[in-house]
This record gives sequence, structure tokens and C-alpha cells, in this order.
Amino acid sequence: MGVLDKLTILSDAAKYDVACTSSGVERKGEAGSLGNTLKGGICHSFSADGRCIALLKVLLSNACVYDCNYCVNRRSNDVKRATFIPTELAELMIGFYRRNYIEGLFLSSAVVKNPDYTCEQMIETLSLIRNHYRFRGYIHVKAIPGADDRLLTALGLLADRMSINLELPSHDSLKLLAPDKSRESILQPMGKIKLGINENKTDIVRYRNAPKFVPAGQSTQMIIGATPETDYQIINLSAALYKKYDLKRVFYSAYMPVVESRNLPALDTKPQLLREHRLYQADWLLRFYHFDAAELLDEKNPNFNPLIDPKCNWALNNYDEFPIEVNTAPYETLLRVPGLGVKSAEKIMRARRLTTLDFDDLKKMGVVLKRAQYFLTCKGRAMLGLPNNPESILWGLLSQRSAEMARSAEQLSIFHMDSNGEELVKCLTGQI
Repeated sequence: MGVLDKLTILSDAAKYDVACTSSGVERKGEAGSLGNTLKGGICHSFSADGRCIALLKVLLSNACVYDCNYCVNRRSNDVKRATFIPTELAELMIGFYRRNYIEGLFLSSAVVKNPDYTCEQMIETLSLIRNHYRFRGYIHVKAIPGADDRLLTALGLLADRMSINLELPSHDSLKLLAPDKSRESILQPMGKIKLGINENKTDIVRYRNAPKFVPAGQSTQMIIGATPETDYQIINLSAALYKKYDLKRVFYSAYMPVVESRNLPALDTKPQLLREHRLYQADWLLRFYHFDAAELLDEKNPNFNPLIDPKCNWALNNYDEFPIEVNTAPYETLLRVPGLGVKSAEKIMRARRLTTLDFDDLKKMGVVLKRAQYFLTCKGRAMLGLPNNPESILWGLLSQRSAEMARSAEQLSIFHMDSNGEELVKCLTGQI
């Protein structure tokens, strides 16, 4: 089988791994070397300065010895198999880089023979890229659960970011759908990677030229919708992972029916893309807005409202804390106002040192008031004509969204509406 045939198979097989993440690494190029992690440019990541970079996203192999029910590459599934040898993949990646197709690499793999052998093949590939071709660009690699700690350490010294897929949100679901894997085989290397990162920070302080171990940190991925866990269970698990393992990101991947199994949703089940979106929004609240998971959901309300984002949902459920005065509220309180992001809150904090703000001032500053107006006062006064109870505010928020989507549908109606407008109604109610 030719290299391009392998690339066709293994790049397609890699599409279920989520890789869109900020690289978080600043490493400049050097004379006699290739690439760097700063240049802006297939899948995409973001450099430390915020620019988009293209990554070659590929598997080393899809010839897996495991039989995970949800995976297209499971050993019992009848798919075309391919495996790169390290020299093939290294030459291919560097060739793409020299042609300016890519800026870096995202490498994952099925488990070939056993975890140690697979990890050794990945190490050999990255060693060629880093040491033989002297590539200094961004590399994200998926670690193999069950591999020896020394191999994971060697892999981490060659990569910028490592990730280990948690796969499923609970031990029972993992046991049911991935009997060859265990929760311990996934969480144990997460702990080792965290320990290695912390030890490496100390080594770099002591020894200037100490090699860097996973400088961009680690992440993980969960499949959403293949098993019955609630949003409450998932977001609490994510919060615990961030706290215990210092993860950079938890990725949520809506389950895409690719194989038929009595333990999985039917093949005609639509992916829960809106639910995935709400989980990402809630995850953002955990990482940047100082929310606790327990504030967003509870056992009585275990799932996010599909009609409004989690921040609005929280604000309506806690309306006794609103409205807040924009000229006196602390920064942390401003962050909890729907529609106010980090940049808007920072602008308000700077501007009110010089003047007393009103709603016109907020508009001039670029603050989007479509949601925030319901939860703010300026100079002690709310905006005229707005409702002041959660039920009416919810209808106001939904009517804004319906109007915006209806305006869009006027241009796209030939694609999105049938004769009675049913598709538009589904779109407005969040069913699609």
C-alpha cells in the first residue's frame, strides 16, 4: 500500500479525535531548524499569540487490538486497515510542512499489538521529526493508556501537548462499551503527566537547558450521547479533572453513530450537537468566569436548557442577585452578567474610574446589551420598558433569538423551510 493510500485511510480515521485547541507554546525557530509554534498558517489549532495554525491530523495506525463498541476502528469492525512506519509518517509530515500545507502535527493512533509497542512507534516518529529534521513547530500527541511510564515520559519530551481520552463519563459506561480499557489505565497516566509537568518546571528553574516536558499541558476528550449520563454528571466530572490534573481543556464530542451495537444508540440517531455546544459554554464558565459546577446544575435540574445558554439559565434561576449596578459592582460580579465577557468587564472597570457610566456609554464601548440589559442598572436605574421577572425576561430573550434567526431564514429559506415552515420552527426552538 502506498503512502498516499495510507494517508487517505488514516486521516479519515482521525476525524473523531478533537484537536482544535490553543497550543499555548512560544518556541521560535532557529538557524538550521524547521518551523516554530508562533507563525500563523487539515485541522486547526491556535498559536500562543492567537493566530490560527494548520495541523496534519492523522493516525499512526487504525489496526486496533481493542474492541470498543463506539469506535469505527474497533477490531471487529470491517474497515480497511493501514499502518504508517515511522519514516513514512515523518517524511510525509515534513514534506507537507515544506510545501506550506501545515504548521504542525496532531498524532494519535489505535493500539497496535499492545500499548507499549504503539507508544514506541510514536516516539520513533516524533524523534525523527524533532531530531533528524530539527522541526520546532507545534506537536500534539495522544498518549496511549496502559503504556509504560518511561515511554510516556519519552513521548512527553518530544511533544508540546499530550492528551489521554477519558472516552466516556462514567466507569460503568466505559466497562460496558470499552471492556479492554479501564478508568485506572486512563487516570493513572494523567497523574503521571501532571507530576512530570510540575517536576519539569522545577528542573527548568535549576537548569537552564533542561528539556521541556509537555510545555502546553494536557487535555482529554469525552464522548457525549452514547451513554445516559446527564449534563450534571459530565460538568462535575470536568470540574474535578481540571482541579485534580490541571488540564488545559476538556473536549466534548457529540457521539456520531458509526457502528451498530445493541449497547449504542441507533444508527439513525442524530448527534447531540446542541448539547455539545451547551457543555462547551458551561466549560468556559468554569475556566474563565469563576463558576462552580454545583452552581450551574443540580440533581433536580440535571441538564442544560437547550433554548438559552448556561449563563443566562443560571442568572434567571438566581434572579434575586440581580440587577447589579454597573458603576459599583466588583469585577467578579460583572463576569456573572449574561452578555458581559472578560473584555467587556475589563473595559467597564477601566472606564468607570474616569466617569459614571450609563447605557449609552456601554453601547459606545461596544458592550452588547441584548442580554445584559435585563440584569444591569446604570446610576441606579434600569433600562425603560424592560420586564423585571425571570419568566418575562426568558420570553424576551427567546423572542430576540427568534427574530434574529427569522431574519437569517429570509435569506436561506430555500434551504431551511418547507411549505409550512416546520423546519424554521424546529430551528427556533433549538431542536436542530
